[in-house]
Amino acid sequence: MKKGLFFLLFCLSGLSLHAEMEPIGTYLYAQKDGQDLYLDIYEPLDSAAMRVQLDSATTVVKPTILFVFGGGFKEGSRDAEFYKPWFEALCRDGYRVVSIDYRLGLKGVRKMGIGQRDLLDKAIHMAVEDLYSSVLFLRENSEELGIDTDNIVLAGSSAGAITILQADYERANRTPCAAVLPEGFQFAGVMSFAGAIYSTHGPVKYASTPAPTLLLHGTADKLVNYDQIVFFNIGWFGSHRLVERFDKLGYPYTFIRFKDHGHEIAMAMPYTLEVQKEFILTCVMRKVPRRLDILIDDPRIEAPEIWKKGPEELYK
Repeated sequence: MKKGLFFLLFCLSGLSLHAEMEPIGTYLYAQKDGQDLYLDIYEPLDSAAMRVQLDSATTVVKPTILFVFGGGFKEGSRDAEFYKPWFEALCRDGYRVVSIDYRLGLKGVRKMGIGQRDLLDKAIHMAVEDLYSSVLFLRENSEELGIDTDNIVLAGSSAGAITILQADYERANRTPCAAVLPEGFQFAGVMSFAGAIYSTHGPVKYASTPAPTLLLHGTADKLVNYDQIVFFNIGWFGSHRLVERFDKLGYPYTFIRFKDHGHEIAMAMPYTLEVQKEFILTCVMRKVPRRLDILIDDPRIEAPEIWKKGPEELYK
């Protein structure tokens, strides 16, 4: 494992927060519990940028980024204006972006704690099931939409990051939840912005190799725990604990730790674009099985007040 201490190298003002990016299409991908679930598709702005020449003989197509929004499983939307500049930046660089709805299993919940663990478990798995349904919809319509569903990188913020990490975890362990996916199906990569995995069977274990994973997390995150919370066999395993497991088993990962930052890293997608692009090029397209652990010490990222809150403040 390579480790390092770096100052933030990203341009924090490189993206406008008032982009007018709009999807080229909105599709109903599922109906569940009386809810219509939609996904938006944003196309690359330059089709030539979709292809990357890795060497003199190899050209590959950039993956589709499938995004899951955040909001504590109680709020949020697939088309929130904050995400649009990031979508636009990805599309300008030749990536297709798909942003999905999912059922909000904690909507209306006023209290979260160990006594509500069944509610949390249900909410996470509802979101995972909806994510899988969106993938199946894309597979069924891949020719019309021009999407290679064997070349999808999952990305998620906060609750969305929990959802994508859980989705790849369930897939790797071929749980009943993941049985809807085709045999042998894999995601090309995973990009988690302040996520975790919820387990009711003790520490996380993988029956097969997880997808190459990029984890970004603040070391002082109070909302989605950076390390772990364990109560008997029930565990909440944050990025730090997941990387320990990945490192022990030799699984590929890139971990960006933001020293003394909290949950604002869940909203850092526009500001960490170069890290994302480097991860996709190196670990997804070039398939370099690296294990890279970086600690970034930079006080310039400011936290919106909502991301300074803990669970007891969000669910009230």
